[in-house]
Amino acid sequence: MKRRDLIMASAATAAATTLGNAASAQPSAPGAPTGAPGTGAQGGMQYRALGRTGERVSMVGVGGFHLGAPSEDEAIRIVRTALDNGINFLDNSWDYNNGVSEERMGKALADGYRSKAFLMTKIDGRTAQSATQQLDESLRRLRTDHLDLLQFHEIIRMEDPDRIFAQGGALEAVLRAKEAGKLRYIGFTGHKSPDIHKKMLDVAARHKFHFDTVQMPLNVMDAHFHSFERAVLPILVREEIGVLGMKSMGDKTILRSNTVTPIECLRYTMSLPTSVTITGMDSVAILQQALTVARTFKPLSAQERQALLAKTVTAAKNGQFELYKTSQNNDSTTTHPQWLG
Repeated sequence: MKRRDLIMASAATAAATTLGNAASAQPSAPGAPTGAPGTGAQGGMQYRALGRTGERVSMVGVGGFHLGAPSEDEAIRIVRTALDNGINFLDNSWDYNNGVSEERMGKALADGYRSKAFLMTKIDGRTAQSATQQLDESLRRLRTDHLDLLQFHEIIRMEDPDRIFAQGGALEAVLRAKEAGKLRYIGFTGHKSPDIHKKMLDVAARHKFHFDTVQMPLNVMDAHFHSFERAVLPILVREEIGVLGMKSMGDKTILRSNTVTPIECLRYTMSLPTSVTITGMDSVAILQQALTVARTFKPLSAQERQALLAKTVTAAKNGQFELYKTSQNNDSTTTHPQWLG
C-alpha cells in the first residue's frame, strides 16, 4: 500500500472508531430542529449530527428508488411506518422510476407526515434552466413547498463539477431557490469514482462554497476497490460535511457474493462516520430489518471489522460486485443525457 493510501485508510478507521464511541455515548433523542421527530426517543432510534448543519437525522434512512417496486399502497405504508418508528431521513430523486417514487412519497407525506420528515431529493440538471425545472417538478410531486436537502445527482463525470459551478450552471438556480425558501441545504451524490467526488469538492472550494452533505457508496466491498471510504470519507470528516452512506448491499449485488449477510452490511456502513445509512426498502419486512439493526446498533469492534474485510477481500477484486463503479448499469443520466440540460 502506498504511503498516501495508508494515511487515508488510517484516517478513515480512526474516524470510524471515534464515531462509534460517540454513537454509543450520545442520547437517542435528537434536539428539535426542523424535520426532527421531536425531543423524545422514537422507538429506540438513534440519531446523528448532519455535518455542521445543526440537524440530527436518524442513522438509517429510507431509499426512494425502491419505493417504485411494491404497490402504491405498500410504498405509502413503508414511508409512514418508517416515520412512525423514528426514521426521519427520506431519500429520493427527480428521476427515480420516472417520478413515481416522488409521487408516492408525496402521498405518504400527507396527513401531517411531512412534519416528521427530513426530506431530501436530487436533480440531474447541470444548467440553471434544467435545475429549476426539475426542482419545481420535484416539489409538486412531493407535495411540499420546500426540501430539507437538495442534492446534485450522479456526479459521475469529470466535467460535471465544472458544468454545475459554471456561469449559468445549476448551482446558480439552486442558490436562488434556497434564497426563495424552496430548500434548506445543498449536497451532491455519485457512485462512480472517488476521484470525481474529490474534484467536486475541489471545485467547490475554489468557488468558496461548502457543501452540507455528500452521498456515496460505503460498504464492505468499497473498502477494497476504488474506495470512497479511504479517499473521500476522511475529507468529509475533516470538513464537517454530512456523510450519506448508500449501497451498503450494492442493491443486493454484494449479497450475491455469499460473503456477508444484510445485517453485517448495514452494521459495517453504520460503523463508519456516517450521518445516515440510506437503504432500499421495498417491503415493510425489509424496513423492519433496518429498524432492528438501528435500534440494537453497536459499532463493529476492530476485530469484527477486520473479519468482514478479510471475508470480502477476494470477492471485491476488480469491482465485480460493485457494478455501479465498473459498468453503466446505474448511470441513468448516461441513458438519458437530455436530463443534464
